[in-house]
Amino acid sequence: MIRKNIFVRHSVAAAATALSFALAAPAFAADAMQTPDDVYKDVQATFGSVPAFLRQVPPSALAGFWTLEKNLEFSDKTALDPKTKALISLAVASQIPCQYCIWADTNTLKQMGATDAEIGEAVSMAGLTRYSSATFNGLQIDFEQFKKDLGGAQ
Repeated sequence: MIRKNIFVRHSVAAAATALSFALAAPAFAADAMQTPDDVYKDVQATFGSVPAFLRQVPPSALAGFWTLEKNLEFSDKTALDPKTKALISLAVASQIPCQYCIWADTNTLKQMGATDAEIGEAVSMAGLTRYSSATFNGLQIDFEQFKKDLGGAQ
C-alpha cells in the first residue's frame, strides 16, 4: 500500500510538472529559440561580462535558463519588487540548500540595502515553514480539520 501511495503521489507530481511546462512553453518559445551565442551576447550586454559558470550550462538548457533569469528574477516589471524576490530566493536557497544561491542572494540583498535582521528573518521563516511542514506531515495532521481550525471555509 505504501508503494502504491508513493507511486500515485509521484505520478501526480510528474503530471502537474509536465502540465506546468506545457502551459509555460509558448511564453518562452521565442526566447528559447536563441542560440547559445545569442544568449552570451545578451548576458554581455546586460552585465558587461559573461560569468564562467554560465558557459557550463548545457546549450539545450541555456536559452530557457536565461529567459527565466532575465524575465523573472532580474525584471522590475513583475508583481514582486527585486528585494522581495531576493528574500524569497534566499529563504528557499537556505532550505534546499544551495550555497551558490545563498552567497549570491545575500550579497545582492546587502547591495539592495537589506538589513541583517531582514535577511535573518527571511531565512528563519523558511526554517519555520520547513519545520511546520515536516511536523504536520509526519504527524499526519488532518488537513480538513486544520483548515477549519484556522478559519477556512472548507
